[in-house]
Amino acid sequence: MRRLILIFFVVCSICLGANAASAWERTGGKIQTERIEIDGPEIRVSEGYVYVTTSRPTTVKVFSILGQLISQETIQPGISRFRLPSRGIYILKVGDITKRITI
Repeated sequence: MRRLILIFFVVCSICLGANAASAWERTGGKIQTERIEIDGPEIRVSEGYVYVTTSRPTTVKVFSILGQLISQETIQPGISRFRLPSRGIYILKVGDITKRITI
């Protein structure tokens, strides 16, 4: 019975997470956050948002820890942000670079 409840909870979480995903949006200004060092684009995480700063158009994909695609978009140069549907661990792929992020 506990397994059935756990499976139901996971399936519902996945379905709700897919429906709650929003689009990447452009933003400006400085962001006071934790910085993740990678070559090329700069990634920052703050208050449920992922901020990506790039100098050229870049494809960004966000996956749940279970591998479900949450968002895929080509962002333009500058600072773009994406609101994650809930707290947890996500996989972020920016161009050819893949990183784990925690909200």
